[in-house]
Amino acid sequence: MTPPEAPSAPEPWRPLDAQQRAPALAFPPALLLKAQGAGLGMKAAIFDVDGVLTDGRIYIGEHGETVKAFSTLDGHGLKLLRQGGIEPIVVTGRDSAAVRRRVADLGLVHAAYGAADKLAAAQALLAALGVGWPEVAAIGDDWPDLPLLRRAGFACAPANAHAEVKAVVHHVTAASGGHGAAREFCDLLLVAAGRYAGLLAAQATTLDGA
Repeated sequence: MTPPEAPSAPEPWRPLDAQQRAPALAFPPALLLKAQGAGLGMKAAIFDVDGVLTDGRIYIGEHGETVKAFSTLDGHGLKLLRQGGIEPIVVTGRDSAAVRRRVADLGLVHAAYGAADKLAAAQALLAALGVGWPEVAAIGDDWPDLPLLRRAGFACAPANAHAEVKAVVHHVTAASGGHGAAREFCDLLLVAAGRYAGLLAAQATTLDGA
């Protein structure tokens, strides 16, 4: 009786080659053209918090608003955006220790909290950076964001945004606020700027040791 063949040894792990590392993410060319902006491209991106970086729900207890839920996907997208040369700016109509902690944890340095007039707050931050509205992308979900969205070179809204907001933006994300909308916005800007693939390759190299 012939003895069964011994199982072959598994092939050693090898890092993916450059072709296999090609980005899987793609956007329509017409959308990328809009997201590129005018001139030398986008230099800054403005983010609302409630309804964009969160799902819009507000948790208020006897000690006030102490808890907010954020997406780690969104957080990493904000970090990548800054690495890609597009400065993230947070402009929110509310203020809380949770939001300030999240912004600090992400290493973001440009933010306006409790902004009753979001346009005035945004213009002050942009002036400090020396950036004009044609070089700015913005994402918001409700009426207070409209003045920013109408002026931005590229305007975006999450899937859960109000109808009036969706009516004026260039793009509505597939994802909702707090569930990847901000990451989709970041990815879109990075692909349009031609920096997404390089950031992905650098991250893959760091992770796989190649």
